[in-house]
Amino acid sequence: MFIQTEDTPNPDAMKFIPGQEVMEKGTASFSEKEAAKVSPLANALFSIENIEGVFFGKDFISVTKNKETDWGILKPSVLTTIMEHFISGAPLFDEEPAPKKKAKKSANTEDDSEIVKQIKELIETRVRPAVAEDGGDIVFHSFEEGIVKLEMHGACAGCPSSTATLKVGIENMLRHYVPEVESVEAINDEIGDL
Repeated sequence: MFIQTEDTPNPDAMKFIPGQEVMEKGTASFSEKEAAKVSPLANALFSIENIEGVFFGKDFISVTKNKETDWGILKPSVLTTIMEHFISGAPLFDEEPAPKKKAKKSANTEDDSEIVKQIKELIETRVRPAVAEDGGDIVFHSFEEGIVKLEMHGACAGCPSSTATLKVGIENMLRHYVPEVESVEAINDEIGDL
């Protein structure tokens, strides 16, 4: 099994691509070992010293380390752990992870206003695919009084360039297509988008 790796804009996060599907649908994000116990792979990755976050996307895994540790030291252990998991055929989850709070799904619901439907559609089609390329995810949380709130996951959470991405990229794009949008803010809830 060959696992590709890619650097992300976040120097403390690395994207690991096992060459097969990781999550059938949605994403899952873990920022602590206790929450990761529902996943044999996430739990094993948190057993590696200095790992601070694990994120599962459709076909990749983003792992976040602490700032003091070098990827040159951690990368072989992370690669071995991921490879052993997929070779063993173990499930990704022993049980469904219990999010601390339910995320608002990107899919439109009957209760959404036309403005919220537009915002969700733009995030789903233009933002999330690009952010996944960088090992993360951005999920719509809310729109109130002109402010769009987005949840940052994976390599995006804690990334030094995420503020610029939000303000320069996403905010400008949303304001262009949806004049009611005044600004975009990140919230840092750790929520799986299962």
